[in-house]
Order: sequence, then structure tokens, then C-alpha cells
Amino acid sequence: ALMSNEKNILPDLRFPEFDKDGDWKTEPLGEVADVYQPKTISQSDLSENGYPVYGANGTIGFYHEYNHETNQIAIACRGSSCGTVNFTKPKSWVTGNAMVVNVDQFNQINKEFMFFQLHYANLDYLVSGSGQPQITGSIKKHEVLLPPRKEEQQKIASCLSSLDELIIAHNQKLEALKNHKKGLMQNLFPQEGKKVPNYRFPEFEKDGVWSLKTIEDVFSIFQGYAFSSKDIVSTGTRWLKIADVGIQEMKHDTPSYLPESFKDEYQRFLLKKGDYVLALTRPILSGKLKIAPVDETYHNSLLNQRVGKLVTSNVISFVYYLIQTSSIIENISRNIAGNEPPNLSFQQISDIAVFIPKEKEQQKIASCLSAVDELITAQKEKIEQLQQHKKGLMQGLFPNPSASSGETIEN
Repeated sequence: ALMSNEKNILPDLRFPEFDKDGDWKTEPLGEVADVYQPKTISQSDLSENGYPVYGANGTIGFYHEYNHETNQIAIACRGSSCGTVNFTKPKSWVTGNAMVVNVDQFNQINKEFMFFQLHYANLDYLVSGSGQPQITGSIKKHEVLLPPRKEEQQKIASCLSSLDELIIAHNQKLEALKNHKKGLMQNLFPQEGKKVPNYRFPEFEKDGVWSLKTIEDVFSIFQGYAFSSKDIVSTGTRWLKIADVGIQEMKHDTPSYLPESFKDEYQRFLLKKGDYVLALTRPILSGKLKIAPVDETYHNSLLNQRVGKLVTSNVISFVYYLIQTSSIIENISRNIAGNEPPNLSFQQISDIAVFIPKEKEQQKIASCLSAVDELITAQKEKIEQLQQHKKGLMQGLFPNPSASSGETIEN
């Protein structure tokens, strides 16, 4: 039996109608759910269609039969994603690399509530094994927290699932914006073999065809300086390295700094917000160019070797979009193929042919595309905020398990 350590188990946030219900209780998962490991399906039995099969990392294929009727909770119990909790679809199969948690026959448990709780719990302490990490039947002993009434479970679950619906809707909106931009990129620049784009702003219709140039006529790349890692300081001026350049955005997770005095000493290599920088080693990642506008964080940073800054007398934001068109990326890709690692030098790409319009038209195309980029950025921030809200709510709506970890189990 469980001897309680007399700790009150209460969440930080509680819907008012359950305030007088008293403490939550803890129960071993195996007592309030049917927890089992299904038999493994061999890889050769998976097919292109049928019922979805969930393995340790989500859906892995299809099978001609299913092992449960309704949606179930599956916990990855083997491999690197051990402990990940998934919600399966009705009529699907779960392989032996995951554990099924079935609460259907336990009428005091709300399935979604159990899903959110397991999803929020840290199951790492159950992982064992020196080679391949795995969770065994010990998961049945995992203590779950239950409010006195099923109605409270229901309310928590519907609050969190409506937030999930909102996050899904905002992610779909983000995808739609990205596709919208992709279509614009294809249509605002001339397609292969054409001298004008498919879409043209009416005021430029009479301007005739775009001018044929080579890349070196349009822009050049100013290369950074080989600063030494022994000059690194803990605070100073930001050092912009190759790892900081993402696809259309700067990355902020691995900051490095150089002495403040370097700003004067290496003035030529100082960057300003609104400059554009390009990774010169492995510049292409899954068909996209690692090029980004310098943001506030990197204003007044110093440019490292193997990162280049765009220099042009044309409209710079137009050039930024121009070199992200698929035909130019394919061209760059061909010209740097065969090197390991693939390094981009300006000489290799300087004679690639490009078409460009007059300045006013460049300006108009660039401002149209950057408006879409602003929407994409705002949408990403919205999603990030929603994820944070969800995290905060999860922490508030479930009691902190460590508050109830003082129990001692009597044999």
C-alpha cells in the first residue's frame, strides 16, 4: 500500500468550480490503464497503404490490419526518442517499439487528460539500458496524478486541446504563407529561357525585357577576416561566424565575442543591421541558400572568414531575393559540386547569367517580397508565443510531481 507523506497535491491553476474538491491523488499508471507492448511487425510486412503503424518516432508505414479501434496513447520505449508520447489515430497499429496505454475500459479516466499528463511528465527516469535506451514494464509503476473528479480531467483536457487546435491552425497559416512566397518567387523573376517574369507590376509593362548580365555585373561578395579563436572574450563585440547564418534568418544560439577595440582596428569588417551575409562553406542546405539579413543582435558585429557580405550598386534587397531563385541556386550548386566541403568562391559563380530590371522595378519586387517575409516572421513569433503559453499552462494545470515524490512504498 502507499503510505502518503501527507503532502497536499494541488495544481497552481485550478478552474474555480473544482476549488472545493480537495487534493489530487497519485496512482500507478498500471492501476488506472491497461499498459502493454504490442507484438513487433517486421519491416517487410509494411506497405504503402492500409492502417497507419506507429513506431518509436511516429508513423512508420501501413499494415493490413489494426490492433486497436480507437485512438490510443503510445509511448516510445526503444531508441533515441524513448519516452516520447504520441496520440494515435483510430484503427491503427502500434509496433513493439512503443508501449500502448489504453484507458478505454477505465471509466474514471479521460483519455486526452492522460495523454497531456504523460506528455508533460518527464519519463527519462524510466529509461535504462547501456546500448539502446529503452523503457520496460516498469512504466506501469509510474505515478500519475488524478483530480478527484473526471469532470476536472475533462476541463483540463479541453482547455489544452483547444490551444493545440489554435497552434495547428497557426502552423497551417505559416505553411500557406511560405507557399505563397514560393509562388511569388517563381513568378516575379523570369523563368528559365524567358527575359521577363510571369507577373509584372502594371507600371513596368512598357519597360521592355530585363537586361542580361553576369553575376559580377550585378553584385560582389566581400569576405570576412580570419579572426583567431584565441581572441575570444566573454563580452565585447559580436563575432559573426558561419554557424550564425541560417536560411533567411540569423541564428542566436552560439554567441561569440571579440574585444571591443577590434571595432576600430578592423573597421572594414564591421556589419550593420540591414546588410546581407552569405555562408561560403556548405552554402546550400536542402535546396535553399544560407543567406540572411543582419538583424539587431548582429548590428556592429565583425565578419568572420568564410562568410561574405553582399555588395552591390543595385537595390540590395532585390539582389538578396534574386540569388535565392531556384535557377541561381541550382547554378551555384553545379559550380561548387565535387568539393568537400563545398566552398563557394566568387570566381566560380561570377559569370552565371542573370536578368535584372531597372531600379524602380527592382525596388517594387523587393518590397513585395519583404512584406511577405514580415508576415512570415510575425507568424513564427505568434506560434512561438502560443507554444510558450501552452508550456506555462501545462505547468500550472498539473501539480508539480516532485511535490508528491516523498511517498514511500511498503512491500
